[in-house]
Amino acid sequence: MTAAGTNTRLAAVIGFPVRHSVSPAMHNAAFEELGLDWAYVAFEVAPNWVAAAFAGARAMRFGGLSVTIPHKAAALVAVDDATPAAREIGAVNTVVPRDDGSLLGDNTDGSGFLASLTEEGFDPTGRICAVVGAGGAARAVVHALAGAGAAEVVVVNRTQERAESAAALAGAAGRVGGDPDLERADLVVNATPLGLAGTDPDALPIDVRLVGPGQFVVDLVPNPAVTPLMRAARDRGAQVAGGLGMLVHQGASAFELWTGRPAPIDVMRAAAARALG
Repeated sequence: MTAAGTNTRLAAVIGFPVRHSVSPAMHNAAFEELGLDWAYVAFEVAPNWVAAAFAGARAMRFGGLSVTIPHKAAALVAVDDATPAAREIGAVNTVVPRDDGSLLGDNTDGSGFLASLTEEGFDPTGRICAVVGAGGAARAVVHALAGAGAAEVVVVNRTQERAESAAALAGAAGRVGGDPDLERADLVVNATPLGLAGTDPDALPIDVRLVGPGQFVVDLVPNPAVTPLMRAARDRGAQVAGGLGMLVHQGASAFELWTGRPAPIDVMRAAAARALG
Protein backbone atom coordinates (compact mmCIF):
# COMPACT_ATOMS: atom_id res chain seq x y z
CA MET A 1 0.00 0.00 0.00
CA THR A 2 1.34 3.40 -0.93
CA ALA A 3 1.44 6.26 1.54
CA ALA A 4 -1.86 8.06 2.00
CA GLY A 5 -2.09 11.58 0.60
CA THR A 6 -4.49 14.47 0.86
CA ASN A 7 -6.78 12.96 -1.79
CA THR A 8 -6.76 9.42 -0.38
CA ARG A 9 -10.18 7.99 0.36
CA LEU A 10 -10.38 6.14 3.65
CA ALA A 11 -12.35 2.99 4.36
CA ALA A 12 -12.36 0.98 7.58
CA VAL A 13 -13.68 -1.96 9.51
CA ILE A 14 -15.07 -1.48 13.00
CA GLY A 15 -15.46 -4.24 15.58
CA PHE A 16 -14.66 -5.20 19.16
CA PRO A 17 -12.18 -6.80 19.14
CA VAL A 18 -10.89 -6.19 15.63
CA ARG A 19 -7.18 -7.01 15.88
CA HIS A 20 -7.86 -10.39 14.25
CA SER A 21 -9.31 -8.83 11.08
CA VAL A 22 -7.62 -9.59 7.77
CA SER A 23 -9.89 -7.15 5.92
CA PRO A 24 -7.24 -4.38 5.79
CA ALA A 25 -4.79 -6.66 3.99
CA MET A 26 -7.50 -7.86 1.63
CA HIS A 27 -8.89 -4.45 0.66
CA ASN A 28 -5.57 -2.65 0.48
CA ALA A 29 -4.31 -5.30 -1.93
CA ALA A 30 -7.40 -4.74 -4.08
CA PHE A 31 -6.95 -0.96 -4.08
CA GLU A 32 -3.32 -1.35 -5.07
CA GLU A 33 -4.15 -3.85 -7.81
CA LEU A 34 -6.55 -1.39 -9.44
CA GLY A 35 -4.39 1.67 -8.81
CA LEU A 36 -6.99 3.33 -6.58
CA ASP A 37 -5.91 6.03 -4.11
CA TRP A 38 -7.70 4.42 -1.19
CA ALA A 39 -6.57 3.10 2.19
CA TYR A 40 -8.35 0.69 4.53
CA VAL A 41 -7.74 0.46 8.28
CA ALA A 42 -9.20 -1.26 11.35
CA PHE A 43 -10.73 0.60 14.27
CA GLU A 44 -11.57 -1.07 17.56
CA VAL A 45 -14.84 0.52 18.68
CA ALA A 46 -16.45 -0.30 22.03
CA PRO A 47 -20.17 -1.21 21.85
CA ASN A 48 -21.37 2.06 23.37
CA TRP A 49 -19.42 4.11 20.80
CA VAL A 50 -20.92 2.77 17.55
CA ALA A 51 -23.13 5.82 16.92
CA ALA A 52 -20.16 8.13 17.54
CA ALA A 53 -18.02 6.12 15.14
CA PHE A 54 -20.64 6.50 12.43
CA ALA A 55 -20.87 10.23 13.09
CA GLY A 56 -17.11 10.45 12.64
CA ALA A 57 -17.32 8.51 9.38
CA ARG A 58 -19.91 10.99 8.09
CA ALA A 59 -17.87 13.99 9.18
CA MET A 60 -14.66 12.71 7.61
CA ARG A 61 -16.39 11.56 4.42
CA PHE A 62 -15.21 7.96 4.61
CA GLY A 63 -15.36 6.02 1.38
CA GLY A 64 -16.86 2.97 3.07
CA LEU A 65 -17.22 1.01 6.28
CA SER A 66 -17.23 -2.69 7.09
CA VAL A 67 -18.90 -3.80 10.31
CA THR A 68 -18.04 -6.95 12.23
CA ILE A 69 -18.81 -8.58 15.60
CA PRO A 70 -20.53 -7.33 17.73
CA HIS A 71 -21.76 -4.19 15.96
CA LYS A 72 -23.90 -5.43 13.06
CA ALA A 73 -27.25 -4.89 14.77
CA ALA A 74 -26.18 -1.52 16.19
CA ALA A 75 -25.04 -0.47 12.73
CA LEU A 76 -28.59 -0.88 11.42
CA VAL A 77 -29.71 1.76 13.92
CA ALA A 78 -26.75 4.05 13.23
CA VAL A 79 -27.14 4.32 9.44
CA ASP A 80 -29.46 6.83 7.75
CA ASP A 81 -31.08 4.25 5.48
CA ALA A 82 -30.82 0.52 4.83
CA THR A 83 -31.43 -1.94 2.01
CA PRO A 84 -34.40 -4.34 2.26
CA ALA A 85 -32.00 -7.24 2.91
CA ALA A 86 -30.31 -5.43 5.81
CA ARG A 87 -33.69 -4.56 7.31
CA GLU A 88 -35.00 -8.11 7.01
CA ILE A 89 -31.85 -9.59 8.50
CA GLY A 90 -31.66 -6.90 11.17
CA ALA A 91 -27.95 -6.41 10.65
CA VAL A 92 -25.55 -4.29 8.59
CA ASN A 93 -22.06 -5.43 7.60
CA THR A 94 -21.39 -2.90 4.83
CA VAL A 95 -21.94 0.85 4.90
CA VAL A 96 -22.01 2.84 1.68
CA PRO A 97 -21.68 6.65 1.84
CA ARG A 98 -23.95 8.56 -0.53
CA ASP A 99 -23.35 11.82 -2.31
CA ASP A 100 -25.50 13.76 0.16
CA GLY A 101 -23.31 12.60 3.06
CA SER A 102 -25.80 10.05 4.40
CA LEU A 103 -24.89 6.43 5.10
CA LEU A 104 -26.66 3.46 3.52
CA GLY A 105 -26.49 0.15 5.36
CA ASP A 106 -26.34 -3.08 3.40
CA ASN A 107 -25.71 -6.74 4.17
CA THR A 108 -23.43 -8.71 1.85
CA ASP A 109 -22.88 -11.64 4.23
CA GLY A 110 -25.63 -13.82 2.78
CA SER A 111 -24.60 -13.46 -0.85
CA GLY A 112 -20.98 -13.92 0.17
CA PHE A 113 -21.84 -17.13 1.99
CA LEU A 114 -23.74 -18.58 -0.97
CA ALA A 115 -20.85 -17.71 -3.30
CA SER A 116 -18.47 -19.56 -0.97
CA LEU A 117 -20.72 -22.64 -0.99
CA THR A 118 -20.70 -22.62 -4.78
CA GLU A 119 -16.91 -22.58 -4.76
CA GLU A 120 -16.94 -25.64 -2.50
CA GLY A 121 -19.35 -27.46 -4.82
CA PHE A 122 -22.25 -27.50 -2.36
CA ASP A 123 -25.78 -26.62 -3.51
CA PRO A 124 -28.17 -25.98 -0.60
CA THR A 125 -31.27 -26.48 -2.75
CA GLY A 126 -33.47 -29.13 -1.16
CA ARG A 127 -30.94 -29.81 1.61
CA ILE A 128 -31.26 -29.85 5.39
CA CYS A 129 -29.17 -27.02 6.85
CA ALA A 130 -28.38 -26.31 10.50
CA VAL A 131 -27.07 -22.92 11.60
CA VAL A 132 -25.43 -22.61 15.01
CA GLY A 133 -25.87 -19.12 16.46
CA ALA A 134 -28.42 -16.36 16.07
CA GLY A 135 -26.38 -13.17 15.68
CA GLY A 136 -25.94 -11.00 12.62
CA ALA A 137 -23.91 -13.50 10.60
CA ALA A 138 -26.26 -16.35 11.49
CA ARG A 139 -29.31 -14.33 10.47
CA ALA A 140 -27.72 -13.48 7.13
CA VAL A 141 -26.92 -17.16 6.49
CA VAL A 142 -30.44 -18.31 7.46
CA HIS A 143 -31.96 -15.69 5.16
CA ALA A 144 -29.64 -16.69 2.29
CA LEU A 145 -30.17 -20.43 2.65
CA ALA A 146 -33.93 -20.03 2.58
CA GLY A 147 -33.64 -17.86 -0.52
CA ALA A 148 -31.47 -20.53 -2.14
CA GLY A 149 -34.19 -23.16 -1.68
CA ALA A 150 -33.01 -25.15 1.35
CA ALA A 151 -35.60 -27.70 2.42
CA GLU A 152 -35.02 -26.96 6.11
CA VAL A 153 -33.08 -24.25 7.91
CA VAL A 154 -32.74 -25.21 11.56
CA VAL A 155 -31.35 -22.69 14.04
CA VAL A 156 -29.50 -24.07 17.07
CA ASN A 157 -28.83 -21.46 19.73
CA ARG A 158 -28.66 -21.23 23.52
CA THR A 159 -31.30 -18.48 23.69
CA GLN A 160 -34.72 -19.64 22.53
CA GLU A 161 -36.09 -16.20 21.70
CA ARG A 162 -33.14 -15.26 19.52
CA ALA A 163 -33.26 -18.66 17.82
CA GLU A 164 -36.93 -18.17 16.99
CA SER A 165 -36.27 -14.72 15.57
CA ALA A 166 -33.48 -16.03 13.33
CA ALA A 167 -35.46 -19.08 12.19
CA ALA A 168 -38.38 -16.86 11.19
CA LEU A 169 -36.18 -15.36 8.47
CA ALA A 170 -36.41 -18.68 6.61
CA GLY A 171 -40.21 -18.64 6.53
CA ALA A 172 -41.83 -22.05 6.27
CA ALA A 173 -38.43 -23.75 5.97
CA GLY A 174 -37.18 -22.34 9.26
CA ARG A 175 -37.48 -23.73 12.75
CA VAL A 176 -35.61 -23.94 16.04
CA GLY A 177 -33.76 -27.19 16.70
CA GLY A 178 -31.13 -28.92 18.77
CA ASP A 179 -28.47 -31.63 18.74
CA PRO A 180 -30.54 -34.23 16.83
CA ASP A 181 -30.80 -31.78 13.94
CA LEU A 182 -27.02 -31.44 13.77
CA GLU A 183 -26.77 -35.20 13.27
CA ARG A 184 -29.19 -35.26 10.33
CA ALA A 185 -28.14 -32.04 8.61
CA ASP A 186 -26.43 -32.04 5.23
CA LEU A 187 -24.84 -28.68 6.08
CA VAL A 188 -23.78 -27.47 9.53
CA VAL A 189 -22.71 -23.83 9.82
CA ASN A 190 -20.99 -22.33 12.84
CA ALA A 191 -22.03 -18.68 12.93
CA THR A 192 -20.75 -18.03 16.45
CA PRO A 193 -17.37 -16.45 17.31
CA LEU A 194 -16.20 -19.55 19.18
CA GLY A 195 -12.80 -20.55 17.83
CA LEU A 196 -11.81 -17.04 16.79
CA ALA A 197 -8.12 -16.21 17.12
CA GLY A 198 -7.40 -14.82 20.57
CA THR A 199 -10.22 -16.75 22.25
CA ASP A 200 -10.19 -20.14 23.98
CA PRO A 201 -8.41 -22.48 21.52
CA ASP A 202 -10.31 -25.49 22.87
CA ALA A 203 -13.81 -23.96 22.64
CA LEU A 204 -16.16 -25.76 20.26
CA PRO A 205 -19.62 -24.48 19.29
CA ILE A 206 -21.07 -27.99 18.98
CA ASP A 207 -20.44 -31.53 20.17
CA VAL A 208 -18.40 -32.80 17.22
CA ARG A 209 -19.54 -36.35 17.89
CA LEU A 210 -22.77 -35.24 16.18
CA VAL A 211 -21.14 -34.80 12.76
CA GLY A 212 -19.38 -37.20 10.43
CA PRO A 213 -19.06 -38.55 6.88
CA GLY A 214 -21.52 -37.20 4.33
CA GLN A 215 -21.87 -33.87 6.08
CA PHE A 216 -20.41 -30.49 5.20
CA VAL A 217 -19.30 -28.39 8.17
CA VAL A 218 -18.57 -24.70 7.56
CA ASP A 219 -17.02 -22.51 10.22
CA LEU A 220 -17.58 -18.83 9.45
CA VAL A 221 -14.69 -17.87 11.73
CA PRO A 222 -12.05 -16.63 9.26
CA ASN A 223 -9.07 -16.48 11.62
CA PRO A 224 -7.39 -18.91 12.19
CA ALA A 225 -7.59 -20.45 8.73
CA VAL A 226 -8.17 -23.88 10.33
CA THR A 227 -10.34 -23.61 13.42
CA PRO A 228 -10.71 -26.13 16.26
CA LEU A 229 -14.14 -27.07 14.87
CA MET A 230 -12.75 -27.67 11.40
CA ARG A 231 -9.99 -29.93 12.72
CA ALA A 232 -12.38 -31.90 14.91
CA ALA A 233 -15.05 -32.29 12.21
CA ARG A 234 -12.46 -33.32 9.62
CA ASP A 235 -11.18 -35.97 12.02
CA ARG A 236 -14.75 -37.27 12.19
CA GLY A 237 -14.84 -37.65 8.40
CA ALA A 238 -16.87 -34.56 7.52
CA GLN A 239 -16.04 -32.23 4.65
CA VAL A 240 -15.02 -28.87 6.10
CA ALA A 241 -14.49 -25.27 5.02
CA GLY A 242 -13.53 -22.11 6.86
CA GLY A 243 -14.72 -18.54 6.70
CA LEU A 244 -12.22 -17.30 4.12
CA GLY A 245 -14.54 -17.79 1.15
CA MET A 246 -17.41 -15.86 2.72
CA LEU A 247 -15.02 -13.17 3.94
CA VAL A 248 -13.61 -12.65 0.45
CA HIS A 249 -16.94 -12.63 -1.36
CA GLN A 250 -18.75 -10.35 1.07
CA GLY A 251 -15.71 -8.05 0.98
CA ALA A 252 -15.67 -8.09 -2.82
CA SER A 253 -19.31 -7.01 -2.88
CA ALA A 254 -18.54 -4.18 -0.48
CA PHE A 255 -15.54 -3.13 -2.59
CA GLU A 256 -17.74 -2.87 -5.67
CA LEU A 257 -20.41 -0.89 -3.83
CA TRP A 258 -17.79 1.61 -2.61
CA THR A 259 -15.69 2.01 -5.73
CA GLY A 260 -17.97 1.09 -8.63
CA ARG A 261 -15.19 -1.16 -9.93
CA PRO A 262 -15.17 -4.97 -10.33
CA ALA A 263 -13.35 -6.50 -7.36
CA PRO A 264 -10.12 -8.42 -8.06
CA ILE A 265 -11.32 -11.45 -6.11
CA ASP A 266 -8.23 -13.61 -6.67
CA VAL A 267 -6.00 -10.80 -5.38
CA MET A 268 -8.23 -10.31 -2.34
CA ARG A 269 -8.25 -14.02 -1.57
CA ALA A 270 -4.47 -14.31 -1.83
CA ALA A 271 -3.94 -11.29 0.42
CA ALA A 272 -6.38 -12.57 3.03
CA ALA A 273 -4.78 -16.03 2.96
CA ARG A 274 -1.33 -14.51 3.48
CA ALA A 275 -2.62 -12.46 6.40
CA LEU A 276 -4.02 -15.61 7.97
CA GLY A 277 -0.60 -17.25 7.65
